[in-house]
Amino acid sequence: MRNIWTIARREYKLYFISPVAYVVAFLFMIILGWFFYSGMRGAILQAAYQASAPTVQVIISPMVTLLLFTMPAITMRLLAEEARMGTLELLLTAPVKDWELVIGKWLGGFLFMVTLLAITWIFPVALNFMVEPGIDQGPLVTGYLGLILMVASLVGLGVGISSLFSNQIAAFFVSLAVVLLFWLVSPSSSTAGGLGNEIMTYLNFIDHYLNFYRGIIDLSDVIYYVSLTALGLFLGTVSIEIRRWR
Repeated sequence: MRNIWTIARREYKLYFISPVAYVVAFLFMIILGWFFYSGMRGAILQAAYQASAPTVQVIISPMVTLLLFTMPAITMRLLAEEARMGTLELLLTAPVKDWELVIGKWLGGFLFMVTLLAITWIFPVALNFMVEPGIDQGPLVTGYLGLILMVASLVGLGVGISSLFSNQIAAFFVSLAVVLLFWLVSPSSSTAGGLGNEIMTYLNFIDHYLNFYRGIIDLSDVIYYVSLTALGLFLGTVSIEIRRWR
């Protein structure tokens, strides 16, 4: 556990000296702020004709999409950069187990993204003061819980994919392709029912977030994201073990 925390702390600090992480975080907040402004402006104009107030969904909905495109840029360097610089071989000779290295890298990236999510709380806090009698806290809490689980799984997949490459750009595009695959996968419209369609429906990344978005916590959705996280960490561990025995 000590090795995991040491690696995670080092990785977390590296994000704050990495220009890529700053650029990604800056663009993330700017784009989210623009969506927040546009959503609020549209809701205010609509409220002039309907007795409705903007909800926390004006923040969470664009954030989900932004995360899907942000995560590959955040995770692409986790192990690919170590392989490119030749420091991965040094880590493999250190008294650190393969799974400790992978989990430590994952934890560092995960904590950075949780920090970024914490900063985004300025938007629901502002929204809470702008509407009467305030926003519904249930969807806010479950929505952010779902975002944390989603981030955990995306970082896990990113670590696993990054371990396969020594080129960050290749890791980025493969991670992006995998994320888009899980995002866009859907059952075939030509056939109804069947095991294949059920599997396709279950694999869809966004469908499992809808319950959190609506203020509902479903155990199957939690298991889905935890399973994806474990899959990514397992892939990364196997990849590192193969590198060790080459």
